[in-house]
Amino acid sequence: MAARTGKEFLERLSLSHPTVHIQGETLTGGIQEHPAFRNVVQTYAELYDLQHSDEHKDVLTYASPTSGEPVGTSFLTPRTPDDLVKRRKAFKVWADHSNGMLGRTGDYMNSSLMALASAADWFAQANPAFGENIRRYYEKAREEDLLCTHTLIPPQVNRAVAGTQQAGGKLAARIVKEDDNGVVIRGARMLATIAPFADEMLVFPSTVLRGTPEDKPYSYAFAIPNDTPGLRYIAREPLDYDRPRHDHPLASRFEESDCVVVFDDVHVPFERCFALGDAELCNGFYSQTSSVVHMTHQVVTRTTAKTEYILGLVTLLTEAIGIEQFQHVQEDIAEIITTLETLRAFLRAAEADAEINEYGVLTPAWAPLNAARNLYPKLYQRFPQILRKLGASGLMATPTELDITGPAAADIEAYLQSATLTGPDRVKLFRLVWDTCISAFSSRQALYEYYFFGDPVRMAGAYVKSYDREPYKAKVQDFLNQHSLERS
Repeated sequence: MAARTGKEFLERLSLSHPTVHIQGETLTGGIQEHPAFRNVVQTYAELYDLQHSDEHKDVLTYASPTSGEPVGTSFLTPRTPDDLVKRRKAFKVWADHSNGMLGRTGDYMNSSLMALASAADWFAQANPAFGENIRRYYEKAREEDLLCTHTLIPPQVNRAVAGTQQAGGKLAARIVKEDDNGVVIRGARMLATIAPFADEMLVFPSTVLRGTPEDKPYSYAFAIPNDTPGLRYIAREPLDYDRPRHDHPLASRFEESDCVVVFDDVHVPFERCFALGDAELCNGFYSQTSSVVHMTHQVVTRTTAKTEYILGLVTLLTEAIGIEQFQHVQEDIAEIITTLETLRAFLRAAEADAEINEYGVLTPAWAPLNAARNLYPKLYQRFPQILRKLGASGLMATPTELDITGPAAADIEAYLQSATLTGPDRVKLFRLVWDTCISAFSSRQALYEYYFFGDPVRMAGAYVKSYDREPYKAKVQDFLNQHSLERS
């Protein structure tokens, strides 16, 4: 099939029959027509169409090493600096299309699969079949241009104990049986974004496993179609209220659904398994394969696009109501600019200091990307705050499209104009600001960014433990010793 068009993406989705519970309704197909999903599904179709546009096809695709057909650049295994740059440019094209608001576009998991397949020998150390499975699955995803989502963590029931211990270990998804053809999974996982309209579900290792016999049923990695028998999704309330795009300019296009995943004795064939019962292999799944590095390369590119959008939006806002000359406003704008340039510097450093890993893959430097993923979840929280402060009461006065064309049209033209915009244009801008900083959609974005890579506090702890501070400690100790010698 090679790189898909939007039409081909929609056609494949029409043949899929995932079980999705949403607002008291159970769907077993027709996802692309359902009000909760149809708008974001169309947006994803637009992303696939970009792969065939004259403007972007050379960046978004490359020649498949097996078929010679154009396939998505996010599957490209980087061997040279130019490969890394091409990957980043492709990430940016897709991220720009949604102003960075889509967090689970296909290039995120494609990047993971590329790194995992390159490290097939890592999986083969447990079982040669696992190495072949991950390599074969990556090629399938690349050649069919599959849209994959993933699920990681156990249900949030009792955080005082490990997920494997909640309710006697009967809640978290686990292996309950093994037969000649595969394993059977029972239990639940969180939190699968875009699951209702993805092609495949990647069920990857979650929290650190201790390697005890009790952890063995929870040690696995596999991939299954999103409509596999026994697999069902519980979707949260949709934040796309099926309103005109004018009124909800972001939510009406970029509202990705988040789902709890229930495994009701789901059978997973052995050929779809990448790890089974090996806690050590699962604990090294991301770090030992460089998967997390390539995923973060995509994420930092996306958050750069998102920060560019915020900067453009706040600039239109301050110019519209004539407040940019005030120093406290300039301070807020400077904060956004600083964040943007910091992200760009992280990306540049990561690519400039890239090195070939043990599997022959040119891998961005981890230190700057790791710094970015620890920093941005906190920095992003400031953006909605800044927009709310600068928009102030104007964000409370945002009539709808029907008001602009209805009986209130004259009043809106007269009383809601701004220094640079007509009344209708000012309302249109402020609706966009509102959907970025006040709406339910904007709140989900802030929460999503904050926990994107996990609990920031736990991430900080892991960051400190993993960072080599010995050279700096030794440098200061040498200074102290030198000072002591001079006194003596």
